[in-house]
Amino acid sequence: MATYSDLALYVRLFMKGYPFSRYTIDPVPCAPLKKPLSHSRFALVTTAGFRLPEQEDFDHSIKKGDPSFREIPNTVDVATLIESHRSSSFDHSGVEADQNIAFPLDRFRELEQQGIIGALNHRHFSFMGSIVGPGALIEETAPRVARMLRDDGVDVAFLTPV
Repeated sequence: MATYSDLALYVRLFMKGYPFSRYTIDPVPCAPLKKPLSHSRFALVTTAGFRLPEQEDFDHSIKKGDPSFREIPNTVDVATLIESHRSSSFDHSGVEADQNIAFPLDRFRELEQQGIIGALNHRHFSFMGSIVGPGALIEETAPRVARMLRDDGVDVAFLTPV
């Protein structure tokens, strides 16, 4: 595992000045699972900045980060997803080699086929990570996606932060 001293100097300097924010959400947006995993509907939510080739890229010109999301259909070939995460603070080569590292849809399809999980939702969601000004994300975008997941009957949102 890499340590802080393993990071490039520019990354260490960036982290030293990073405007970390602390947000308290009350009540905590978590709920106990009320049924077995084998009867639950799952959706994936990633902050890898994935998008379909035909979708508009995330807006890298927004200084504090693009709070928008991209809807990813369950039928997608994961290998066709484009990773456009704005941060240069991590090595993107693993995610570029296998998108399942940050968006494990193929692994969840296997779990579904084996009956370990009940079903996959017809859509999943991708956000851009590294949002240093998350106000719009917290107040608008994330609640909108949460409502969409609730309306879809999703029981479990599997989060893959990048």
